[in-house]
Amino acid sequence: MDELNLHSLKPAQPRKGRKRVGRGLGSGKGRYAGRGIKGQKARSGSHKLPAGFEGGQMPIDMRLPKLRGNTSADAMPIGPFRTYSQPVNLRDLEERFGAGEEVTPEALKAKRLIRKVSVDVKILGIGDLSKALTVSAHGFSKTAKEKIEAAGGSVTWLRGEPVEAVRRKRRTARSGAEGAVEREAVEPGEDESPDADA
Repeated sequence: MDELNLHSLKPAQPRKGRKRVGRGLGSGKGRYAGRGIKGQKARSGSHKLPAGFEGGQMPIDMRLPKLRGNTSADAMPIGPFRTYSQPVNLRDLEERFGAGEEVTPEALKAKRLIRKVSVDVKILGIGDLSKALTVSAHGFSKTAKEKIEAAGGSVTWLRGEPVEAVRRKRRTARSGAEGAVEREAVEPGEDESPDADA
């Protein structure tokens, strides 16, 4: 390797001169300076347009209908203002907490299992639990709740235990057919209205 001197200094990567445009026809980039003939793309600022810009016409994401469902931009709670809960698994509680300890969002943050106390915490059932713990959280999976109680611990819902919604029974085609048969059982000349004689 040659000795390093002031006269032998050179950049680590070879430098490439910038392209000079608009310097006459002989330069190869004169007249229109590589922008072509008139139009929006020949103007200044034309290469800083937002993604999806369609020349001023209504863009396709605004032309298409807004579909329903959890993938729509305005769907709740999975839309732009979606809710979020911090997951904590039972294997983490088994590793970080001792028997008889109380598990709260503050204790989880102190043991660096969650980042914020202001965000809801949900206990999930991955892993096994061999010690009795008193766990307080905003949500529990069904498996996690069963494993905590099976180990002799207890769960406390910080927002109240959710209540299962009662489903309304749908009227089936069979029940509608039975009603039609009962209506046909009335005598053809018989009138059911109380003021038929009036």
